[in-house]
Amino acid sequence: MILLVVDTQKLITNEKLYKFNMFVSNVEKIIHEARTNNIEVIYVRHDDGIGSELTKGTDGFEIYEKFQPMSEEKIFNKEVNSAFKGTGLLEYLIDKGEKDIIVVGLQTDYCIDATIKCGFEHGFNIIVPAYANTTVNNKFMSSEQSYKYYNEFMWNCRYAECISVDETFKRMK
Repeated sequence: MILLVVDTQKLITNEKLYKFNMFVSNVEKIIHEARTNNIEVIYVRHDDGIGSELTKGTDGFEIYEKFQPMSEEKIFNKEVNSAFKGTGLLEYLIDKGEKDIIVVGLQTDYCIDATIKCGFEHGFNIIVPAYANTTVNNKFMSSEQSYKYYNEFMWNCRYAECISVDETFKRMK
């Protein structure tokens, strides 16, 4: 089992996110629990490229302060929504023989959705803890609607197991 922390970067980890405080608290607890149980924590950062505020070398590109990786924890950078495409993450997990992935991070309707679906397509068992992913409003849905659509309808029992944080902790033991 590994914990995949996706795109929790300074530029986009802010109070515009749905249930921001609950999200931060849950992700902090999940990272702590993973480390306590010797579950590898892997980070993914999104790079929108030169000229963007979300690009390597900018402060906004770096991991949010409360989720800081430890020096030995791996960080993969990506340029598309899926954490598995062109990052080396897929090959790393296959080499390790990992099958179970807990996914947390940003944003529900972009990179979390793509990562969950691609992970499923590659044969991984995806676990999505409640309120450990979030997003902002878009022109089609509120952040709450997006969160509920993906977590309660789209992913659960199709691409992932969407479970409580407490159930996630039990699985980590």
